[in-house]
Amino acid sequence: MDQQTKNTPRKKRLSSEERRKEFISKAIEFFAEEGFESSTRELARYLGVTQPLLYRYFPSKDDLIKEVYQTVYLSRWQEEWDVLLCDRSIPLRARLQEFYEAYTDAIFTREWMRIFLFSGLKGVEINRWYVGLVNERILNRILNEFRVEAGQKNPKPPSAQELELAWVMHGGIFYYGVRKHIYETPVLEDKSRMISDALDLFLKGIGDAFPTGLKE
Repeated sequence: MDQQTKNTPRKKRLSSEERRKEFISKAIEFFAEEGFESSTRELARYLGVTQPLLYRYFPSKDDLIKEVYQTVYLSRWQEEWDVLLCDRSIPLRARLQEFYEAYTDAIFTREWMRIFLFSGLKGVEINRWYVGLVNERILNRILNEFRVEAGQKNPKPPSAQELELAWVMHGGIFYYGVRKHIYETPVLEDKSRMISDALDLFLKGIGDAFPTGLKE
């Protein structure tokens, strides 16, 4: 054995779980750059492994996509946000400001947004799963809490029109991130101010548009 070989550090042997996590991490990088059109053969090449080895950990491409969704989307959701959005000891306006500042800190990354946009173009289930999460855990809650703060004791489910108005607000905040991190175009650098303005317009707009819906 020559001196160079002797001095070369041996690569640490990864456990099965560590290798699985490494595959997911590199798959996130791959999907964020290449989208979801690529084959598992191309993905395996990017990972530096054989296709059969990749299939040992993920029997199908869909299985790997589900793991990417869990890591990139669900794992970034903070359980305290569920509590915050429903904490009626805090005025709703203040709750929403705090939530959207934390939420955008979590999702405003190039990786998160590219995967979300690529999956929408390809028709991958990630978008539908995440839209369902936004509907259930964010927008329906906001509209419910708005009704409660307006005086309803037994709030009715939000109408389709109310949900669309909430989506306009949420989508506007999201698109700020797209312009900054994907299009790399100039945006108002004061993110807190942008969120504040969006919330003020939404809360005023929904009160003006649906005044009768706020009373028993």
